[in-house]
Amino acid sequence: MAKPELVITDFSGGHNADLGRTRARLIKGASWKRQRIVVVLPADAMIPTKVALSHWNLAFPPNNGVVRILAQGMEVGDAYSTAIQQILAHPELKDWEYLLTIEHDNAPPADGVLKLLERMEEHPEFACIGGLYFTKGKNSDGDCGGVAQIWGDPRDPLSNFRPQPPDPNGGLVECCGTGMGFNLWRLDIFKDKKLRRPWFVTHKEGGAISTQDLYFWGDARKHGYRCAIDCSVKVGHYSVQEDFMY
Repeated sequence: MAKPELVITDFSGGHNADLGRTRARLIKGASWKRQRIVVVLPADAMIPTKVALSHWNLAFPPNNGVVRILAQGMEVGDAYSTAIQQILAHPELKDWEYLLTIEHDNAPPADGVLKLLERMEEHPEFACIGGLYFTKGKNSDGDCGGVAQIWGDPRDPLSNFRPQPPDPNGGLVECCGTGMGFNLWRLDIFKDKKLRRPWFVTHKEGGAISTQDLYFWGDARKHGYRCAIDCSVKVGHYSVQEDFMY
C-alpha cells in the first residue's frame, strides 16, 4: 500500500538534491574519465569454479572498454611479458589506460576493480596498486601460516623483499614489490624504454628461485616506479588440493 503523501512535480531525484556531494563522489571515483582496462589472465585449461565465480562477479567502470586476454598454457612470466607485448603492438589497446593482472587461483571481491581505480586516481605516484592476498600454507597447528604479498619496505635503507604486515584498517601499504594475483597497472609504464625486456622472468637456476613479479620490481624501482597494496581489497588465494581459500 502506498504511503500517504502530497505529490508535486519535483522529481529531480536524490542525486540532484545535493549536487555538490554527488559531484564529489563522481570526481573521487573518476567514472567520468576514460578508464579502459585490459585484463590478462595466465591459466591452464581450467580454473576452479569458485575462482571463476569471483571473476564473473567483478564490476568494471560503466561505459568503458574491457578486453579480457587468456594467456593459456604458458609459463607465468612468459605469459605476462608476451601478452603485454601484444597489447602494446595493438593499434587500439596500446592507448588504453590500465592493465589488470589476475590469476587463476585468486578470488577478488566484486568491487575490487572499482576500489583499485579509486586508489589509482587518488595516488598518481603509484604505477601499480594491488589487492591484499597471502601466500598459501598452514602452520603446525593447522592455521593459516602464509605472509601478505607486500614485499619489502621502501623505508629500509637496504633494498629487500621481506614481507610486510598488512594495515588492519584497510589503508595503503607502499612496498618494494607486489604479487600479481590482482593488480591494477598504468599501462603506459610498459612503454618506458629504460625498463628491461622481457619485463617478467621466472628464474629457477642453481637452487635459487626468483619469481617473475619481483624480477620486474627489482628493475622498475631503479627507474622510479612505485607500488602499493590496498588492504581494503581482500583477495582470497584458493588451494584446489585443500578446497581452502587462504
